[in-house]
Amino acid sequence: MGDTVPDALVGDARSVPTGWPSGVQPTRLQIVKCSPDGAPVTEYPGSIVPEAAPPPWLCVQATWTRAPVTLDGLSFVPGDTLLEYFSPTEWFNVFAVHAPDGSLRGWYANVVYPTDFDPTTDPPTLGWRDLYLDVIALPDGRRALRDEDELRDAGIARRDPELYERILTGRAAILQRLDAGAFPFDRP
Repeated sequence: MGDTVPDALVGDARSVPTGWPSGVQPTRLQIVKCSPDGAPVTEYPGSIVPEAAPPPWLCVQATWTRAPVTLDGLSFVPGDTLLEYFSPTEWFNVFAVHAPDGSLRGWYANVVYPTDFDPTTDPPTLGWRDLYLDVIALPDGRRALRDEDELRDAGIARRDPELYERILTGRAAILQRLDAGAFPFDRP
């Protein structure tokens, strides 16, 4: 299931920025999540998982260390392992949340600007900038669309119609991949 991805869902590898890691060995890095306006919101350590994602995607393993939280049926509990999939060309990322026993709790997908990677910092920095909309998917097939009210309240549809369409297209790409069982939703 999920081995074939429609052409419309495949990013343009020719637009991969210089410095984006490929063929990497396990590497520690710092992950920085930014708000829609670009201000840092949180940061945490992670490690690149070699060969866990097709190029140009990058898989990063991180551990949930914050307080427990449940969002639309998806729980994040201290000690959970997150396999986080980032792309320098796609307008979304996906986090697969695994319980300490290895079982899949579900996926949390964010609509984002394409991910940045700075290999010149110590450790290297992977930065992603949130764009409001999120999709939660559970192994039993339940789904939730989140933060449409935040996008509406931000006024982007009026202020920046092109960005607004990119955000909607990013969410559509998440849902198409989810429906197709395509990467990264093909990984239990």
